[in-house]
Amino acid sequence: MQLDDADKILIALLQNNARTNLEQLSEASDLSVASVQRRLKRLRDNRVIEKEIAVPSLSKTGYPMSFIIMVEMEREQLDQLDAFKRIALKDPQVQQCYYVTGEADFCLICISKDMEDFEALTHRLFFGNSNVRRFRTSVVMNRTKVGLSVPITT
Repeated sequence: MQLDDADKILIALLQNNARTNLEQLSEASDLSVASVQRRLKRLRDNRVIEKEIAVPSLSKTGYPMSFIIMVEMEREQLDQLDAFKRIALKDPQVQQCYYVTGEADFCLICISKDMEDFEALTHRLFFGNSNVRRFRTSVVMNRTKVGLSVPITT
């Protein structure tokens, strides 16, 4: 799907604030409200816009701790990798999971209420999994930049 300048303007505005109303989007893109609605439907239907979400405060929702965890697998067989991906997808404290190259096989971004909660997370994800060789954890001291926005140029 080819994106024109108006599509890019809509995407740029919405990824900054998904609650931007149709009138504001219309004004910024020089399109009618009806045209904006049609374009947004097309962008969503074609999965150019995959999700529109709320981003809650971790500390205000009871999860003040974040961790970056590098996971090395014992075997890199497809079924074993898929099994680990399913475990990560299912666990609500795993915010992001990346299958990566290099020394580790996976990089996880996880959250917890406290260290006891984190220990329980490690038991669920790693200690009960015979295919996990080892994992290394870094505690996030400060969330300097967090986001999933994509640079959009018109």
